[in-house]
Amino acid sequence: MKNTFMSTCVSFASVLLGAVLPGTSAVADEVSFNRDIRPILSDRCYYCHGFDSNHREADLRLDIREEAEYVWDLDSPDDSELLLRITSDDPDVVMPPLGAHKEAITAQEAELIRRWIEQGAQYEPHWAFVAPERPKTEAIGIADAIDDFVGREHKTRGLHFAAEALPTKWLRRVALGLTGLPPTPERLEAFEEAVAEHGDAAYEQAVDQLLDSDAFGERMALEWLDVARYADTNGFQADAYRMNWPWRDWVVNAFNANMPFDQFTIEQLAGDLLVGDDGQGPSEDQLIATAFNRNHMINGEGGSIRAENLAKNNFDRLETTGTTWLGLTIGCCQCHDHKFDPLKQTDYFSMFSFFNQISETGLASKKISVQLPGQAFRDEYWVDKPFIQVGDEKLKKQIVEARKEAASIKKELDERRDQYVAEARVWVQEMRDDPALSEQRVPSSEYVSRFITNANLDNPKDNGFRQLIGYYMNKTEPWKDYQSRIAEAGLREHNLQYQVPMVMVMRDDQPRETFVLLRGNYETLGEKVSPTTPSFLPPLPEPETDRAPNRLTFAKWLVSEEQPLTSRVTVNRYWQLIFGRGLVSTPDDFGMQGALPSHPELLDWLAVEFREGGWDVKALLKGMVLSRTYRQTAIADRAAFEVDPSNEWLARGPRLRLDSRVLRDQALSLSGILNSDLGGPPVFPYQPAGVWESQSLGRNHYMRDDGQDLYRRSLYIAWRRVVAPTSFFDVPSRQVCSVTLQQTSTPLHALITLNDVAYVEAARVWAERLVAIPGDSERLSRIFFAATARHPEPEESALLQTMLTQARERFSEQPEEAAKLVAMGESPVAARLAAEEQAAWTTLCLAVLNLDETLCQ
Repeated sequence: MKNTFMSTCVSFASVLLGAVLPGTSAVADEVSFNRDIRPILSDRCYYCHGFDSNHREADLRLDIREEAEYVWDLDSPDDSELLLRITSDDPDVVMPPLGAHKEAITAQEAELIRRWIEQGAQYEPHWAFVAPERPKTEAIGIADAIDDFVGREHKTRGLHFAAEALPTKWLRRVALGLTGLPPTPERLEAFEEAVAEHGDAAYEQAVDQLLDSDAFGERMALEWLDVARYADTNGFQADAYRMNWPWRDWVVNAFNANMPFDQFTIEQLAGDLLVGDDGQGPSEDQLIATAFNRNHMINGEGGSIRAENLAKNNFDRLETTGTTWLGLTIGCCQCHDHKFDPLKQTDYFSMFSFFNQISETGLASKKISVQLPGQAFRDEYWVDKPFIQVGDEKLKKQIVEARKEAASIKKELDERRDQYVAEARVWVQEMRDDPALSEQRVPSSEYVSRFITNANLDNPKDNGFRQLIGYYMNKTEPWKDYQSRIAEAGLREHNLQYQVPMVMVMRDDQPRETFVLLRGNYETLGEKVSPTTPSFLPPLPEPETDRAPNRLTFAKWLVSEEQPLTSRVTVNRYWQLIFGRGLVSTPDDFGMQGALPSHPELLDWLAVEFREGGWDVKALLKGMVLSRTYRQTAIADRAAFEVDPSNEWLARGPRLRLDSRVLRDQALSLSGILNSDLGGPPVFPYQPAGVWESQSLGRNHYMRDDGQDLYRRSLYIAWRRVVAPTSFFDVPSRQVCSVTLQQTSTPLHALITLNDVAYVEAARVWAERLVAIPGDSERLSRIFFAATARHPEPEESALLQTMLTQARERFSEQPEEAAKLVAMGESPVAARLAAEEQAAWTTLCLAVLNLDETLCQ
């Protein structure tokens, strides 16, 4: 059996005969290689007896049956060498050896292996490397198919669907899932009435409205930006800004337009290589799309090595692509063959070559300083070629004019170079002749003073003399005026350039040969490779011309019908987004070390439906949220939680902690101050002072916005790679691709949700908006309903009233504390409420924002 695509290209249906994966209806005693045996061998044995020939011990390979047959005895399983070694008490004989630092194989695992040998020691191809086929179901549509396959699993495990969630609870859940914003109380009440009158049709109509909302694209983009490691700065010590935010807006627009996912893929990976129906090159939007593979960090600092940076940039592109579309840990092959999956180092660099044809410098080819009116400091922007300028043509012309103006002044100054050099020479010589002048002209505290006595005055290119010339010109007219005019023209050009962002894009304009980098070292070249894909996966399509395959060939291959991974990996990630846990719980690893799918038939049905249905993301998500599986209540008894604590078998509705970015948006939305403007440059809302400065040796300064920009959605907040926005927690660093959910429940989160200015201000404004509702009881009920999508129980109402009473008493005794609280944030303070009363209601609203039910979806 060879590790090639042809040897593994058997139908997944045949793989699932018997008890191959959880959820099949096989005889309980039948042992499955994929489900029961491979996980043991992969975890304990493949490292030394697997795919990597350079690390293989004893010339034994356990991942291929034909090369492992001599270690078992089908006629007498108990005498098998494999069993004897894994059950031995002799430290010199036992496998895995003690020095391997791996857990010993347990008695239960050894018994599984013995039974597997007894049953014929049959191997099966890895499930994820076989193209999915649509399993049989009588269900019609995505929602019904989900319920059918989930229901089958319930029957095999003695489970059943939970009761349906309250209509309002479902609407809150789906609104937060699809748009990242809660429904208004009015929308909740209208939905209750619609369900009572129209039944299931009301659910479908509600989902359609959410999918048609601009907020849908923003919510989907939030997840995709984590995948694409998008940030507004370059990383490393300088961490200068970049200008790739038009790509972020492209992503939002693509999701809102329901761009088919295959097109979404192709344009981001190879939009620059597309040709329109008119025979012309790519559109501006298609070029912007390719910024996906320019979202990596950039080390533009002086001491960095260009060739090393070029290699690291391509490492990042390939590994991001591998995680995003293939769900494989490709990065393991940067230095050697994969220890577990059939990926060779030559495979890695063959795919690396698809990205190795770009003219980037590996540093920063253009740097600008921007200081907008009202800003206390300048912001540094560093970009690397190739890039395009995106914006108004009139502004582009003004940039050219400003550049010409600066060039004209520089030319005029250069024509007088001999004059100012001669003057500076005399000026320095005078200080040498009369040391008393030195302290007057160039104080000893100035760095340049050290060059007065040792600069070579006969050589204007001498570093010391050059610096003294510059110092002289900055202090003396008319040269000072020249310098000032040049600086003003340059700043004007840069400020205009800020309005016409330079978006870094892909472009195959620097053909290069690609070699294996031995041990991943950019200086050590191995064999030459050509662009292709791993042999255990389907081959690239036959070329239509003599030209070598390029990124467009690769992108189309990723979304081809034969390719077994992309549709599964993508569907799984959307399932994770909606249900909080993927059908494969390791979304970044569909290889041998990854988890098996909990519902393999459901995963394959959805993967085939997604692909054959035109890669329709909105249709896929609509089917998920309309399913009975999703519409279940999340409430379950203790016994149900003990049987399935992680809800792997979906016998209750999803309940998960909201993303911290969604929590902020929810607070702003409930308060009514959310600014729903779409797109544009990043914004700078509230943040504690000194955070950026402390992380950059005082080099980078956080200059907070004012007005409505304070209340933009979290998607648009400036993301600095060395330190994420301080109001977020459990978020990726955005330094590398991330596809896994990061959820914790540490009490430290309350430091933000109870104390951050954004949350306190939202609570205050929310309290002010509720003044028109008469009576404490009605007002408290309205607050609770808006946040949780249900009305409070009597004991909950009583508790809220007690909290309010205690807050009133506290602030009446401490009016100065009330004044401090209501002064938080820029929103105007309502004059119709006494500070003490407003502070009490603010405290109550803040507490409701921090209820576990509010913090969860």
